[in-house]
Amino acid sequence: TCSLLHSPKDFPKLKNDTFLRAARGEETEHTPVWCMRQAGRYLPEFRETRASQDFFATCRSPKLCCELTLQPLRRFPLDAAIIFSDILVVPQALGMEVVMVPGKGPTFTEPLKEVEDLLKLRQKVDVTAELGYVFQAITLTRHSLEGKVPLIGFSGAPWTLMSYMIEGGGSTTMAKAKSWLYRHPEASHRLLRLLADVIIDYLVGQVAAGAQALQLFESHAGHLGPELFQDFALPYIRNIAQAVKSKLKEEALPLVPMIIFAKDAHYALRDLGHAGYEVVGLDWTIRPQEARAQIGRDVTLQGNLDPCALYAPKEKIGELVKKMLEAFGTQRYIANLGHGLYPDMNPEHVGAFVEAVHAHSRHINKH
Repeated sequence: TCSLLHSPKDFPKLKNDTFLRAARGEETEHTPVWCMRQAGRYLPEFRETRASQDFFATCRSPKLCCELTLQPLRRFPLDAAIIFSDILVVPQALGMEVVMVPGKGPTFTEPLKEVEDLLKLRQKVDVTAELGYVFQAITLTRHSLEGKVPLIGFSGAPWTLMSYMIEGGGSTTMAKAKSWLYRHPEASHRLLRLLADVIIDYLVGQVAAGAQALQLFESHAGHLGPELFQDFALPYIRNIAQAVKSKLKEEALPLVPMIIFAKDAHYALRDLGHAGYEVVGLDWTIRPQEARAQIGRDVTLQGNLDPCALYAPKEKIGELVKKMLEAFGTQRYIANLGHGLYPDMNPEHVGAFVEAVHAHSRHINKH
């Protein structure tokens, strides 16, 4: 289904818009559900498709991205698809080299060490030239979905990308990246601004290609305290929402709902609720009632089952989902995990999670 080249128009009519309605705060018959990393290594068919391929080569193949995006939807009645890609394609677009090292994860061959290294980055990025393969994957997938569910596009947020570019990979402390914030605040802002500008164009390009919603991942928010977040993360998160929306208007593109997911940023929920996003994603460390109290009723919440709950027996997963739905309420809410699926998870348990959300939310709505 993923082989024909299509243009980003005349898309098939959407059959299930539950996710989009919940994101916009409209009433839904059931609570929509999708999973972060739903296209992933927990599926044997994913491992088979990816087996011989380098990870980033896979990201650059629209056909493979389409296939991997569709795999979980063939198995589970999810309410949204999210394009298969990676947040580190943005640093690649800036001219940095990233390789996937088995057992270690993404690794930058030459991380940023000194402020002067910023000069090595592309200062003006043509996103169509550098990231056009993602746009092609989105257009192809949008046609191949045949209107089954909406397609979500995404990007990493500036601070999270900056931290990878300086650390050179994952880190438990982010000490190198955070030292920039304390030692080189001006250079840090220069880098964050450069990233934000690319991200804005990238997200607008995803909508032009057919994305029906956008999620911004601030995955490393938990390494910042309230002050650093206020200075180095929040202003860019706000600016991205506002700039993407005004560019979408300018280019007469659909104003798609936007989701901000700042992991472990429980100290910033109120600010995130006012940052210009229709949806705030929550990790599993946050009590639903507290999030609702801080964020208010005008923003949809998304989350936040502990991914490790999927290791529980299926009946237990059902109970946990029921409790979660009662705490969030079934409206202005999108069910999800508090972070991504792990590679060793049993696909049947993912299915049990999805089905429990649908069954329990329908039941609650009836009564």
